[in-house]
Amino acid sequence: MTEPTVPRPAAAPLAPPVRYAALGDSMTEGVGDPDPARPNGVRGWADLVAEQLTAAHPDTRYANLAVRGRLLRGIVAEQLDACLALEPTLVSLYAGGNDLLRPRADVDALMEVYEPAVARLRDSGAQVVLLTAFDPGRDAPTSWTRPRQALYNEHVREIADRHGCMLLDYWRMRTLQDWRYWAVDRLHMSPAGHTHVAARMLELLGVQHALELPSTEELPVTATPGVPAEDLRWAREYLLPWLGRRLRGTSSGDTVTARHPEWTTLRPRPVLPAGPAPQDGSTAPAEQARP
Repeated sequence: MTEPTVPRPAAAPLAPPVRYAALGDSMTEGVGDPDPARPNGVRGWADLVAEQLTAAHPDTRYANLAVRGRLLRGIVAEQLDACLALEPTLVSLYAGGNDLLRPRADVDALMEVYEPAVARLRDSGAQVVLLTAFDPGRDAPTSWTRPRQALYNEHVREIADRHGCMLLDYWRMRTLQDWRYWAVDRLHMSPAGHTHVAARMLELLGVQHALELPSTEELPVTATPGVPAEDLRWAREYLLPWLGRRLRGTSSGDTVTARHPEWTTLRPRPVLPAGPAPQDGSTAPAEQARP
């Protein structure tokens, strides 16, 4: 990696028209924040950001190319060129989280793939927001990954400096250390967690928002590590299927497609709980681009 670095930019006003593309895995796809009326049956923080951007800049366009289960190399191979072809003005990238769960993850080798992708995004003229990995803490089932996640994050911070990217430091969001911000699978954020990240992203971008952030005391208990009966249920319903996919060489995203591969417009609206979640990644009628 080359020197020198450049100062990390502060929040700068977004110049309309905003064309926002979100790249990544399940965290950016929106897993953990269910909404049966939306593509893939989820909403997520990137949708919330897009909705608030549209409220501030009505001509905003949004694409979400993220797919659950994707490794970093898969994200770069499948999403980078598709993103650049859209000519976005704003891109968010979180990639590598699934790699860090692999037994033999080589963080230095991963970043040799990550940094050229960031350089291409910046060379396109887009404003780029990079996200660090989250600190799982000592009680999470992924706590054993903390050292490699910390190393990954230092790489991300240095790359953000070198390429003039903005940084959303997910690792330092200590509010999210409370399990009430996490889904029952203990791996993905709950709706409240996604809303919290969306608010932090909008604040980083200097965009006023109307997102409602409930106090922690108002949130339901969705994950309870350390309770034997709950730990057994979690292992049966989530850990064993995850291990089975690893042994079979399959992924939760094998039959899933990008939620918004082309430009669409999202406007703020509540979650609609009725109706089955799409199983094939198809676009629900309510989410087609609106004039």
